[in-house]
Amino acid sequence: MATTDIKSDYTLDTKGTLCPLPVLKTKVEMDKLASGKVLEVLATDPGAEPDLKAWARRTGNVFLACKSEGEVLRIYVQK
Repeated sequence: MATTDIKSDYTLDTKGTLCPLPVLKTKVEMDKLASGKVLEVLATDPGAEPDLKAWARRTGNVFLACKSEGEVLRIYVQK
């Protein structure tokens, strides 16, 4: 699925934070979402992509995609 095809329901801005904050903040927001909803996480920590992939796998969420826009990562996770 191309990232342009992904429609997020909510956006979480974690730019400027480092591990483990992007994952911790993602968990807090995902806990609020209904099943099937998509969260877009904006991050500048290059470790956010592998960290969120691993977190999604461990927690039963779905890592959909990651798109790099300069130093900003747009990461899409579905509950």
